[in-house]
Amino acid sequence: MKKILMTGFGDWAGSSANPSKAVAEVLDGATVGGATIGKVIVPNFFDKMVGVVTDEIDRISPDMVIMMGEYGGRSMITVERLAQNLIDATRYDMGDDSDSRPQDKPVVPGGPVAYYATLPIRAMVQAMRRAGVPADISDTAATFGCNLLMYGVLHHIARKRLPIRAGWIHLPALPATAALEINLGMPSMSVETQVSGVRAAVAAAVENETDIKDPIRSRLQ
Repeated sequence: MKKILMTGFGDWAGSSANPSKAVAEVLDGATVGGATIGKVIVPNFFDKMVGVVTDEIDRISPDMVIMMGEYGGRSMITVERLAQNLIDATRYDMGDDSDSRPQDKPVVPGGPVAYYATLPIRAMVQAMRRAGVPADISDTAATFGCNLLMYGVLHHIARKRLPIRAGWIHLPALPATAALEINLGMPSMSVETQVSGVRAAVAAAVENETDIKDPIRSRLQ
């Protein structure tokens, strides 16, 4: 049976609960599309997060890695097209759990400018929409911790020539986070809806070794 490593972040920044952790915990141990999901919760430290995931990759040799994080302000689940070799935390006026705030630094000095996700992003978005979950393609994973982890993992896979497909899913804030006074007006999505969407996306990723050609119309805001 195929193995999927699913990652989520612990709670941090302005979130009262991180949706990626919540979704990963619900799906941990589940079988989707004939593949078994195992989770790892990633610490919110720029200098540790990549190593935690790559160590687990080397330990269990998964067939696929689906990484997840929160993107506050988005109303849909979004599947990222690429990760760039850049971290600039100062754009967001926040740091990691040690308050590290790198500016215009490479994730991997001398590494490629970017890596494309190797998951079927169109098929995943189409599957989520058909499941009744708002979803879209996002072209980049920004320049914060999510991008750092996505790039670092894809670099590890490429450097070691591992037969592993990998990519990133960004999740909206949970209602409890959007209800905080500082976040009033922020879009949110229940964990149940997010789990339904991610489950559909995982099934599509398992089913489609290569991406579909159907155009995916964008409504990303």
